[in-house]
Amino acid sequence: MTHTSPSARRAAALPACAAAALVLLTACGDGGGTSAAPQRVPVTVAPPGSTAGSFGRDTAGPRPAATSTRCRTFELKASVGRRDPGAGQVNFPVVLTNTSERTCTVRGYPGAAFVDAAGRQLGPDPLRSPGTPTTVTLRPGRSAWAGLTFSSPEVSEARTAVPAALLVTPPDEHDHLTVEWTAGPVPVGGNASSVFLTVLGPGTGP
Repeated sequence: MTHTSPSARRAAALPACAAAALVLLTACGDGGGTSAAPQRVPVTVAPPGSTAGSFGRDTAGPRPAATSTRCRTFELKASVGRRDPGAGQVNFPVVLTNTSERTCTVRGYPGAAFVDAAGRQLGPDPLRSPGTPTTVTLRPGRSAWAGLTFSSPEVSEARTAVPAALLVTPPDEHDHLTVEWTAGPVPVGGNASSVFLTVLGPGTGP
């Protein structure tokens, strides 16, 4: 009877293990009767304390939310500037002023609606005049304005009403600001009754 030393048995077992590993890597063929070539499977060993997975993908933690620079309604004050009559038109600057202690931005068109003393809207929502929105940076105390324009009711013979207030909503906000309206009748229906708003620009008016 031939005796094989333990070291010789371990040496003989190594090729068998390698062959078994090769069989596992080549067992996923396409079923066409030919053996697929051995494939290398990349494995990354993570160092101690690393969050890398078994295939080298790091597990990223949640990223902090970016701080918005948009002016919020509660940081602004709305006002209406003096009437600026034109050729058959009436124009008013609608002004938003930064009353907060931080710098914030506004961009685009504000929302606006005339209302009576009971808060009921008078006439349709203003339309948007063509324009290219730009970002206006408002340091504390600085303002941006949009033009509110409509045809003079005396010329257009539109149906009018006298609002109690103008509700102004800053861009991308849902809450509005209330401005007392003291400029008389505005068109709410009939011929040429549309009211228009321009994009916001820096300053308090033209």
